[in-house]
Amino acid sequence: MNKFPPHGRGGPRIREIPLRMVLPNLVTVLAICAGLSGIRFAFEGRFETAVVMVLFAAFLDGIDGRLARMMKATSKFGAQMDSLADIVNFGVAPALVLYAFLLDHAGSFGWIAALLFAVGCGLRLARFNVLDEDVERPAWQGEYFVGVPAPAGAVLVMLPVYLAFIGIYEGGRGAAFIASGFTVLAAFLMVSRIPVYSGKKLKIRRDLALPLILAVALFILLLFSYPWHTLSVGVVGYLIFLPFSVLAYAKRSAIEEMKLAEAAATPTSQPDEPGQEL
Repeated sequence: MNKFPPHGRGGPRIREIPLRMVLPNLVTVLAICAGLSGIRFAFEGRFETAVVMVLFAAFLDGIDGRLARMMKATSKFGAQMDSLADIVNFGVAPALVLYAFLLDHAGSFGWIAALLFAVGCGLRLARFNVLDEDVERPAWQGEYFVGVPAPAGAVLVMLPVYLAFIGIYEGGRGAAFIASGFTVLAAFLMVSRIPVYSGKKLKIRRDLALPLILAVALFILLLFSYPWHTLSVGVVGYLIFLPFSVLAYAKRSAIEEMKLAEAAATPTSQPDEPGQEL
């Protein structure tokens, strides 16, 4: 007697899956492989390759969701896999690469800083998933992240590595302690309540479209020609941008509260009773 019934007689029916449903998940898997390969290169002492792999993993992890939405291939499986990949590519990989490059010179304090960054990234991603499902959140607040997003945190935390590649400092125990403090700061920025403008709903005037395309092309060319200088300037510019984002959020919040107060103070018209003369 056959213990397992043949397929089609009570078992799950296997159906074909379109290739477009698999492609975003494949990009997510490649992102995980790139992030873990970056860790390997870091412990082999090939630090420039390690940083490139971590940045490449962050890039792939940032486009897989957009690729799924563009191809109409979103799924619960893909969403869960992407969320699990984020903690590797944005939290674990940058922390370990930075630790192997510099933080280990600070001893236990450097390791604690690396752990705090990885844990902070996990907390940041968990909060993002919760807020993404909050239907009672005002629509205008969706234009802002709560805390520095994990991809930006991964690029930001490796600023000491970029500066070392440029030749600004030679490393050492003192630099390791400074980098450890900066790593803790990056972790705090991710788990903080600082509003960070996302730019998801940003619209530009038609006459500014071509200059913007030219500026993006210039940034990409600089990134390929002078990668560590460009990344360093970009990270410093991002840190300078954060206070302006907080001020913009406070101004927008005050405007929205004023609108709600005016709406509450405006009396609502009551319907006329039957038989009442007009």
